[in-house]
Amino acid sequence: MKKIHLVLLPGLDGTEILFGPLIRHLPPWIQPHIISYPTSGKNSYEELLEAVDSEVSRFEHFAILGSSFGGPLSLMIAARHSSRVFAILLCASFVTPPRPELVRFRLIARTPVIAVLRALRRIRFVIPGLASDELRRAKAKLWNRVGARVLASRSRAVLSVDVRSQLRGVAVPLMYLAFTNDNVVPRRCLEEVVSIAPLTHVAEVEGEHLGLFTHPKPSAEFIADFLAISVLPRSPAESATV
Repeated sequence: MKKIHLVLLPGLDGTEILFGPLIRHLPPWIQPHIISYPTSGKNSYEELLEAVDSEVSRFEHFAILGSSFGGPLSLMIAARHSSRVFAILLCASFVTPPRPELVRFRLIARTPVIAVLRALRRIRFVIPGLASDELRRAKAKLWNRVGARVLASRSRAVLSVDVRSQLRGVAVPLMYLAFTNDNVVPRRCLEEVVSIAPLTHVAEVEGEHLGLFTHPKPSAEFIADFLAISVLPRSPAESATV
């Protein structure tokens, strides 16, 4: 099969680190391109959109995958480059705030608060049996590279995001990859996507929110199958239904 370009947009961490296992399981005909986010500045979706846009400008035809926080960005890019994006993949992602009950607390998502929450979340990675050695090493790299100030900015962005209009405008194959035990992005986020875009192809993999990292093989298989179908020529009748 002819090689295709797959742009991958990371989650809240904004790095290539958590994509490592997935990349190793993708077939050779998929050429992945991970776009990391800036580690300074406000990091709002609007600002990140410009940074990502400058990176994708070199691709004439590509699919785009947004993991969690990166999902809204993938829809924004697809809307801006509708003639160049041939498929969109949302992985454990959302189009409006995944936790609506936290929206009213958006303004207190500041550096000190995020720093404390981040420290508490580290506990699970020092207790034996709660995380693999590979995930512990990956998380250690993230903690050293991404500061609480940047995470606070991105967290505020999540609590005000709304890309439902971009989702409604999708005219290419769309896939949502969910993880069965995701306690970060609830199932209502998948249901919202499907309610707006009923033709969304849904796939589920056992695992928690970081399923792309912890269960890369089945995730890669679903992604590859979807992309293989997406690049096949379609009849005019089929194209009209996408």
